[in-house]
Amino acid sequence: MNPPPDSFAVIVVGAGHAGCEAALAAARLGAPTLLVTLNLEHIAALSCNPAVGGLAKGHLVREIDALGGEMARNTDAAGIQFRLLNQGKGPAVWSSRAQVDMDLYPRRMRRVLMEQPGLWLLEAEANELLIDHGRVAGVITHLGHAIRSQTVVITAGTFLRGVVHVGLRQRPAGRLGDPPSNALSQQLQALGFSLRRLKTGTCPRLDRRSLDLEGLPLQLGDPAPRLFSFLSDAPSLPQVGCWITRTTARSHAVIRANLDQAPMYAGVITGVGARYCPSIEDKVVRFPERESHQVFLEPQGLNNQLIYPNGIPTSLPLAAQVELVRSLPGCQRAHLVRPGYAIEYDMSDPQDLTPDLQSKRLAGLYLAGQVNGTSGYEEAAAQGLMAGINAALASQGREPLILDRGRAYIGVLIDDLVTKGTAEPYRMFTSRAEFRLTLREDNADLRLTPIGRELGLVDDQRWRVFCAKRAAMDRAWERLEGVRLNPTPGLNQRLVELGLAPLRGPQRASELLRRPGLDLKALVGLDPALEGLDRLPAAVVEQLEIRARYAGYEQREREQVARFRTLEATRIPPEFSFSGLPGLSREVQEKLNRVRPTSLGQAGRISGVTPAALMVLSLHLARQGRPPA
Repeated sequence: MNPPPDSFAVIVVGAGHAGCEAALAAARLGAPTLLVTLNLEHIAALSCNPAVGGLAKGHLVREIDALGGEMARNTDAAGIQFRLLNQGKGPAVWSSRAQVDMDLYPRRMRRVLMEQPGLWLLEAEANELLIDHGRVAGVITHLGHAIRSQTVVITAGTFLRGVVHVGLRQRPAGRLGDPPSNALSQQLQALGFSLRRLKTGTCPRLDRRSLDLEGLPLQLGDPAPRLFSFLSDAPSLPQVGCWITRTTARSHAVIRANLDQAPMYAGVITGVGARYCPSIEDKVVRFPERESHQVFLEPQGLNNQLIYPNGIPTSLPLAAQVELVRSLPGCQRAHLVRPGYAIEYDMSDPQDLTPDLQSKRLAGLYLAGQVNGTSGYEEAAAQGLMAGINAALASQGREPLILDRGRAYIGVLIDDLVTKGTAEPYRMFTSRAEFRLTLREDNADLRLTPIGRELGLVDDQRWRVFCAKRAAMDRAWERLEGVRLNPTPGLNQRLVELGLAPLRGPQRASELLRRPGLDLKALVGLDPALEGLDRLPAAVVEQLEIRARYAGYEQREREQVARFRTLEATRIPPEFSFSGLPGLSREVQEKLNRVRPTSLGQAGRISGVTPAALMVLSLHLARQGRPPA
C-alpha cells in the first residue's frame, strides 16, 4: 500500500462493528480513509455474546451484505452454528442467527481491513475533534498528533466515559480490559451535544472443562443451513451445538439475597438499561412468578474452552456470581474465567442527527452505533455502513444515501432514531417495520444490491451472482405464468393424493402454487412443461414460492408503500421555520423545531404531531410551492 496521505477524506473513530463497516464502505467508495482505534488487537471484538443475527437483526445483516458490507461474509466465515428462527411463521419474520467463533471473527475482520486499498489503520485515542469554521476538520490523538480530514465518523460504542461495574466495585473502562474515552465525551458535551447515560451488561465466561454437559439437552443448528451472505453456499467450519440449562429456585434465592450488592438496585448505576435484554437480576425481580429462566451454554469457539451462559447477564459481586452459576444444572463445579459485568456509558441524542446520520450541530461529523443509543452488533454495523457511505459521498460532493422505511430495515432503524429518539437502548424488532412482507430477509439483495452497485460498493463478482439469480427468477416466473393446467381426471387424482382439492377449471401454474401444502417440487410433477424448475438454486425456488403465495398481500403492501412515499416526497426545506405557524400548537412547533423533519412523512412520525397538525403543515408548505401530498 502507498504511504498515507497528509489528510483524509474520512476518519473513523472506533473499530467495533460500526467502525469496521464505516471504514470499509468509505474506502471502497474511493475515499481515502483512516480508522483510529485504541487497540488493533480488539478490532471487531464480540464484547458480549458469541452470536450474530436473531429476530429482525438477521434482516439487518442480510441488508448490510446486499449493499456490499462485510458483516455477513465475516459471520459465514466464522460461523459454527446456523439457525433460521421463526420457521413456523410466515417468511416476513424468518430471521437468521449464527453462533460464531469469537477468535476467528475479529481475526478475519482485521485482515479484511488491513488488506483494503485506500484504508489506513492507526492505534491511538482520538482525544479531540478539530473544528474549522463550524465544521469538523479532523481529530487530535492522545499524543497531540493533529490529523486532518473532510469528515469524521464517531463509532465509540460503550467507550465514552465508560464505567464497568461488578457488584459495588467499579472502574473506568470502555469494556473489561480496555480504557474508556473521556476526553472526546467531554468535548462533545462542551460543544452542546445532548449526552445521556445508558447501561448494558454481559454474562460471565465459564471454563468448559469444569462443566458436566452430558445430561443437558443439546441444541444443534439447521441440517441444511442458510448462511447470511448472498455469496455464501455452505459453512466453512465444523458445526457444533450448544447446551440448554435453566435457573433454579436456588439461583433466584442467591440473586434476591444479593440485590443490595447489585449496582442497579443499590443506586450506583444511573444509566437506563436495555428493556429487551435485562439482567438476570431484573428478570427475577420483575417476573417473580417465573420459577426458572432458560440459559444457553454456547461455545465461544472451536479451539476455545470458554462457554458463554447466554441468559444470565449480571453485575452481582464475584462471589455471588460463582454461587449463581453453580446453582445451574450441569454447572455445579463451574469455574468462572471472567465475571459478568454491567457497563455504563454516554450516548448522544440521535435526534441531533439528520437522516444521513450527520450531526446538526457540527457539519461533517457523523455518529453511528451504540453512541446513538442502540444495542447489538447488528444495529451498530448497519448504522456504521450508512455513516461511512454518507461521509464518503459528502467528501466527494455527492448526494447522501437515505433508505426509507419502505426500502429496508436499515431505513426503519435510522428513521426511528433520528425522528423519535430513544430513552433506552434501542433494539430492532420486526414489529417496528410497517412493511414487513416487503422487507423480508430473502429479498434483501433484490431490494438493495442495485443501489449498492450504483453507489460503487457492489463489486463485479457480487453483481454477476445477483444478475444470474434475478434472471433465473424472471425466466422461471414466465414459465409458471405461461403454463396452464387443465382439470383432467389424472391431474385431479394426483392433487387429491397430495391432500389438495381438485381443479374446477383451467389454472395457471403460478396460481396453483399459491395453494397451501403445494411446493414447487410437487407442482413440477403435475405437468411436464414445468420440468427442471425444481432443480433451480434453493434461493430461486424459495423466491418463486413466496412470490406465488403472497402475491395479493405484496400488491396491497406495494400500494401502501406508494402512499407512504408520496408523503416522503413532500420535502421540507432546511430553512423552513415552524415557529409561529397559525394552526399549530406551541407543543407541536417545539417538537418540529427539535427534530427538523426533512419531509412531511417524517413530520407525521414525530410523537405528538397529529393528523390535523400534519394537514396544517401541508397547507403551509403548499403556499411555498410544495403541493400537499
